[in-house]
Amino acid sequence: MKTAELFEQKTVFSLEVFPPKPDADESVIYQTLEQLSDIQPDFISVTYGAGGGKNGSKTIQIASDIRRRYGVESVAHLPCINLTKEQAREILDRMQAAGIENILALRGDRTDETAAPDDFHHASDLIAFIKEHYDFNILAACYPEVHPESTGAVDDLKWLKYKVDCGADHLITQLFLDNGYFFDFHEKARIAGINVPIEAGIMPVTNKRQIERMVKLCGVALPKKFVRVLEKYEHNETALRDAGIAYAIDQITDLIAEGVDGIHLYTMNNPYIAHRIFDAVQNLITVRTGICA
Repeated sequence: MKTAELFEQKTVFSLEVFPPKPDADESVIYQTLEQLSDIQPDFISVTYGAGGGKNGSKTIQIASDIRRRYGVESVAHLPCINLTKEQAREILDRMQAAGIENILALRGDRTDETAAPDDFHHASDLIAFIKEHYDFNILAACYPEVHPESTGAVDDLKWLKYKVDCGADHLITQLFLDNGYFFDFHEKARIAGINVPIEAGIMPVTNKRQIERMVKLCGVALPKKFVRVLEKYEHNETALRDAGIAYAIDQITDLIAEGVDGIHLYTMNNPYIAHRIFDAVQNLITVRTGICA
């Protein structure tokens, strides 16, 4: 099923996982998926792994197994900056053969290790390429606090609109900790004519290192309320985990109350945290939609 169709029926609740590292025990990801499937999410997305790569074998296999083994719709991530068109076509053919219908089209991180091919400079290039040659449902990323490389909010919305015009069917936001940024972004996106579903990406912050990495990589603003939580619990691992879960639940509760299209939970492959959050908000989703979660 194409994920864009899900929003016609309900507030969507979806999850993200990442594949194991090359030298890791692959059975662990399936133990994780076994537990996450109990949530009965609307879909589970699978990242391309650290550093991207040119084949995505584990991503394709896991995304295919999510549908086949667990009866849950899946989304396969595909970063394009290090791909030629021929390589992209090979991967897309393999995804199609594996029964995958949904792709999160991304630019991916630039690296200094090797010169990138000249075929795809932006996610919009990959989106247009996929739409020209395939019938995948395409998801794309968006940034409530503006893309780190953008010159400003107006420029960022212009390029997001271009992504949608190229064929993006459904958007998922980068993580944010202040819902005010999301509500402002969402309003401006609709004014700009961006009318596809926009899911709010939520990452429960459960340790200090994770917070520092988010601020460095994504430029995420830390609200005063969150900083107070961090200062109070940063030396107590369990307390900080529980406080991070509670903070995420508050965010999601507020978003659902305001009519968000969907919630995309970055699980960090932690079923315990995902279950804690879903258990707290599932009845809110049911009440709003009139459909059992």
